[in-house]
Amino acid sequence: MYRAWLDGKEEEGMQMKYYMPVRVYDEKNCVCSHAEDISALGKRALIVTGKQSAVLNGSLDDVTDVLRHNGTDYRIFSEVEENPSTETVFAARDRFIPENIDFVIGIGGGSPMDAAKAIALALKHPEADLEYLYDKSADPSALPVVCIPTTCGTGSEVTGVSVLTRHDKKTKISMVHRVYPVLALIDGKYLKSAPHTLIVNSAVDALSHLYESVLNAKADDYVRMTAQAGLKLWAGCKDVLTGDKQADERDHEKLMRASTFAGMSIAGSGTSLPHALSYILTYDLGMEHGKAVGYFLPGFLDAAPADERDELLFMSGFGGIDDFISFTDRVLGKQDIARTELDKTFNAVVSNRAKMRSASFEVDETILKRIVYFK
Repeated sequence: MYRAWLDGKEEEGMQMKYYMPVRVYDEKNCVCSHAEDISALGKRALIVTGKQSAVLNGSLDDVTDVLRHNGTDYRIFSEVEENPSTETVFAARDRFIPENIDFVIGIGGGSPMDAAKAIALALKHPEADLEYLYDKSADPSALPVVCIPTTCGTGSEVTGVSVLTRHDKKTKISMVHRVYPVLALIDGKYLKSAPHTLIVNSAVDALSHLYESVLNAKADDYVRMTAQAGLKLWAGCKDVLTGDKQADERDHEKLMRASTFAGMSIAGSGTSLPHALSYILTYDLGMEHGKAVGYFLPGFLDAAPADERDELLFMSGFGGIDDFISFTDRVLGKQDIARTELDKTFNAVVSNRAKMRSASFEVDETILKRIVYFK
């Protein structure tokens, strides 16, 4: 299938669709340049972000300056933790219901942006409880959301997905409702102050999105188109991730754009097994999301059809699977995960029929063991 796409051939009877209803502006100082687009969304905004990064990278100041200049009132919720919980979502909802919020602005990595989407949904439905987030029959409408990414991994600015930690289930689960931002403002300058480890973990997450979107049962030519664009950009920054090159402004722009293309790719087909397997490690071990996903990527690629895998690796700047493994070991470090933790991860996914069918190739219990215990 993948080579057929590279050759410009269409599969007979192929059905394709693409839906990504987000206005994307990718440019320098885009928050300021599109102040009118932001202020047109209402008279009072809720800014959702983490505790420090939006202050350090200047994104919070950019947003508040624009809002003040345009006479838009705002409130700030800066208590979003890494891997935001449903408890955080409803704490924000309950605090700001009396404030008559018109729209929500998520600033940061995937955690604040995912939380912003869920909070926008919860504010729209003030009587909703936890189960509302997972009720497919419930009204999915939400307040308008603006997303401003400051990391280069999640792609949440162009997807409808909100992944939340469920402490009652001791894992991470996407809410069933799709809340697409109405506006995504992407500016590479926000990466300038990011720690190298954050950039690496984020970029590995983006690479996993690109791989998983193509090696996906729902992949089509639209997914492959955005994935190809993202892989080309990502490959051009690989030496920045290894530390062999000092990142410059252009590298930051390319990393952010690659992440957005990766988000567009998973908006079309979704993620697959590496993401599903990562959630237990994130919850139980507190492992960074990108590192947890990266742990399972080598096994996933090894299990994929060789021609598709090798094309993906080539497009992202790798000479083969061994080269890729060397790269992940170098930038993420070798992870020694206890067998009991891997057993728990395996058992959680092998019983999930939807995830077992998510890959573009057949995955049975034997293949899943090969992926999980590959290292």
